[in-house]
Amino acid sequence: MTHTTTDEPRREASGAVVPVLAFAGIVVAVMQTLLVPVIKDLPLLLHTAPSNATWVLTSTLLSGAVATPIMGRLGDLYGKRRMLIASLAVMVIGALVSALTSQLLVMIVGRTLQGFAMGAIPLGIGLMRDMLPRERLGSAMALMSSSIGVGGGLALPAAALVAQHMNWHALFYGAAGLGVLAIALTLLTVPESPMRAAGTFDLPGALGLSAGLVLLLLPITKGSDWGWSSATTLGLFVAAVVVLLLWGLYELRAKAPLVDLRTTARPAVLFTNLASIMVGVAFYVVSLVLPQLLQLPKATGYGLGQSMVVAGLCVAPLGLTMMFTAPVYARLSARYGPKTTLIMGLLIIAIGYGGGLGLMQAAWETIVTSVILGAGIGLAYSSLPALIVGAVPASETGAANGLNTLMRSIGTSVSSAVIGMVLANTAHTVGGMAIPTMHGFRVSFLIATGAVAAGLMLALFLPKAGRPVRQVRLRASSEEDEAVLELAEEVLRGFRGRVLDATGVPVARAKVTLIDHRGRQAGAAVSDEAGRYQLAVPARGAYVLAARAYGHGPLASAATHSGEEGAVDVDLALPGETVSL
Repeated sequence: MTHTTTDEPRREASGAVVPVLAFAGIVVAVMQTLLVPVIKDLPLLLHTAPSNATWVLTSTLLSGAVATPIMGRLGDLYGKRRMLIASLAVMVIGALVSALTSQLLVMIVGRTLQGFAMGAIPLGIGLMRDMLPRERLGSAMALMSSSIGVGGGLALPAAALVAQHMNWHALFYGAAGLGVLAIALTLLTVPESPMRAAGTFDLPGALGLSAGLVLLLLPITKGSDWGWSSATTLGLFVAAVVVLLLWGLYELRAKAPLVDLRTTARPAVLFTNLASIMVGVAFYVVSLVLPQLLQLPKATGYGLGQSMVVAGLCVAPLGLTMMFTAPVYARLSARYGPKTTLIMGLLIIAIGYGGGLGLMQAAWETIVTSVILGAGIGLAYSSLPALIVGAVPASETGAANGLNTLMRSIGTSVSSAVIGMVLANTAHTVGGMAIPTMHGFRVSFLIATGAVAAGLMLALFLPKAGRPVRQVRLRASSEEDEAVLELAEEVLRGFRGRVLDATGVPVARAKVTLIDHRGRQAGAAVSDEAGRYQLAVPARGAYVLAARAYGHGPLASAATHSGEEGAVDVDLALPGETVSL
């Protein structure tokens, strides 16, 4: 079980924290679509075969998937701001490496380093949870989560403009410049989180997860080239299953696992992660289909004959709409909850793809489709971190959101492989060149609609979150009653919750101790027969709630109280090993 401490007093976040963290998220998301405008020219630019050139994109995807949960855990242990800056620094180095070479192997190394920056998004979400007041947290996390799509959407027209009028290496110099700017802004405006997870980094778990993800994602991304029934593809899938099963068994026994699989198995976390895969699939389909449709010549009978830059501009509303959806999400989520907002987003995505089947005859129709899909994907992406944050302890925010971001990456990987296979199998060959067909585009939209339907079914299984606790206003009829009620209000301004064992069963007569940021005891309570406890706080600030019960190991969980809100709910889940007290 993870233990947490608060190493330093909490610093108030400035108003620049949210836009700076969102900007960092947009910068790292740019890496996903940076080379899309020149993807068809990569074999010529790198003097290699088309099958080898695809590694320039695949390497970024694989390294991003591996780095995301690892950087999240490192952030929980050693500081989220510190790891965010490290992620951006590695991205800058990778961009400069790619900018200075036209050699395939060196380019792949640079692109691999750029992929490591994907861990910045869950780290940013974790920083927001640790620093922001509750009323600002919803919209802030929504914007940070949506930065994945915003960066990808805005990068398309910008990268197309650069690639059309300048040397393609300028794309990497621009990415490096954006990374340096993000680092500088982070150093100036973002304070370090006081939340820490005690313990050590799970190196065997990190190596096992990395090997399992590479073995899984490699055949997904390369299956179309190797053949889905080839010995290489099938062998890697089997190896991935074996490695991930062994990794899971190890993580269940580890004292400080990289990923707490027991927490991951909670319905709120499990179904959110599964729905994230479906949202990732739906998001990437539009990014693959519409640019190709827009750039195909009109002589095909269905192509829209637009330039590279115009095609990027037509798809750009996808990212812009996602950005503007964040404040709308905050209001909807505050009223209806993130589960309902996720369902609304999925329904809008379904409408976008369903309507898009008949909106492929003109450029303006693709813009309408992009706007509708951007609104739906923005709502869905914005809901995911709120659902995760509401289901895990503060000490596991980085790792849990890292895993959720990984699920989205798996979704985009599956989408890329499946849609690539569909478009290839339905293409016409003219003059030795494969040209995608309208039939292939429509089948791709239908696949996206099916993924959304699956995501909707998963979202319906999510447990409904409880309503926020409202502050109670008490009135006294006499001076004697007023003194009693003042004491009662002190109790309300504190922490309350349940003490649970490893299987979720309430633990009675567990001692819960409140410790302030200086390590001094600030209060104590004993859980009742239903495992419930309640503790008042003497002042606003960061605290550690330490629980201990006969037959269970100790637990410490970090929590923060603003001093203005009512009772803050914190459930404490004790580890299952038996110890002598």
